[in-house]
Amino acid sequence: MIIDAHTHIFPRDMRDRRDRCFDNEPAFELLYASPKSKMVGAHELVAAMDAHGVDKAVTFGFPWRTADHFKRHNDYILEAVQRYPDRLIGLCCMDTEQAEAPREVERCLQAGLSGVGELAFYCSDMDCQYLAGLDAIMDLARRFGCPVMLHTNEPVGHSYPGKTNNTLAQIYALIKKYAENQIILAHWGGGIFWYNLMKKEVSQVLANVWFDTAASPFLYRADIYRLAMELAGEEKVLFGTDYPLLAPKRYFDEMAQAGLNESQKEKVCGLNAAALFRLNGR
Repeated sequence: MIIDAHTHIFPRDMRDRRDRCFDNEPAFELLYASPKSKMVGAHELVAAMDAHGVDKAVTFGFPWRTADHFKRHNDYILEAVQRYPDRLIGLCCMDTEQAEAPREVERCLQAGLSGVGELAFYCSDMDCQYLAGLDAIMDLARRFGCPVMLHTNEPVGHSYPGKTNNTLAQIYALIKKYAENQIILAHWGGGIFWYNLMKKEVSQVLANVWFDTAASPFLYRADIYRLAMELAGEEKVLFGTDYPLLAPKRYFDEMAQAGLNESQKEKVCGLNAAALFRLNGR
């Protein structure tokens, strides 16, 4: 089974008139002001999955500030999962600092979504001492036994839309604070798994952390698959495309270049996500 653990879909009205969503949403405007920034719906995602041999996909919306936007978008994710129950696994998403965020998370998890994310801090600091709203969300995720996906990125190298100023120290402090939560760090966690090489503390702090491969072909050499699996653990890497940013073939080609064996590819491409989202127990 192949599971894409990182995809985005949007309701039709948001896709057709994205400019109407720019007001009070600087992060959305930053990422989607250009018409070259692709936006797709559930039907297009499933069609792409069929074309590329993907069995299931984890899908979610955007961390909106505006309550009407995130409620409408989460409703769309719920509808998509209900329309394609054997294909889509939905997460709920919003700006964590909005007063209604915890209630929205509880509503969505009670309605059947499978986790929270991709939470992001494009226009704010990831320093956990300033993220009071995250406490209640993480409590809910623990209560429902579901993972939380966080947007992360490497703190060095070239700039691109959506790359934040958040540091590895901030990411580490956040993980340490919520060490009992199951956390998915998108985009290889900014490379924080390298510090599993340290003799003290880090491997214990990262014990409940998974890393997805989203946007990897734009960022890293293919060797990262082999090295990440060695340092983070073969069970902790999740195939994720960031679709529609990239198609699955780019990732499959790089896994082949990295020299992953069949067992490793099966874990990355599906078994790890199936275990994390408890698909075998549903």
